[in-house]
Amino acid sequence: MLKARLDRRQRVYTEPMARAVVEPAVLKLIRQYPRGRPFSTTVTYGGDDFSMCAHIRAQRAAPGQVKIALACWVVNMDTARYFGDNPPAREEMCLPPEGTAQWDEDLTSRVIGHLAARMNALATALPTTDDHLTITVPLVLT
Repeated sequence: MLKARLDRRQRVYTEPMARAVVEPAVLKLIRQYPRGRPFSTTVTYGGDDFSMCAHIRAQRAAPGQVKIALACWVVNMDTARYFGDNPPAREEMCLPPEGTAQWDEDLTSRVIGHLAARMNALATALPTTDDHLTITVPLVLT
């Protein structure tokens, strides 16, 4: 029952998450670190009973293009409250090796799909060896 409720919410919140937190984080990374190696950040989106988390890497690729890698997961606040770990442990908010979070492929696919549409991706998302999906988008710093 709880899993079904979270799955419904994930579907509803994936577009707002892509629009409200993931896309702005990508643009901020690109502006702050214009060249060289990839830079990353983790953002969250959610409410009182769950948080959807996204680990984002952005790197300039070919001239005029940016490669974005994304991995998403959900931290269930209700479960944390039930088991007495409120707020959830910091490790639940990070992917390994820093944390214990497990990426959610379906959630990542939905969020990156919305992000790809918003940022005019040049191709469909591709998997990486470290549980991220990647897209390449035109460089636009608006």
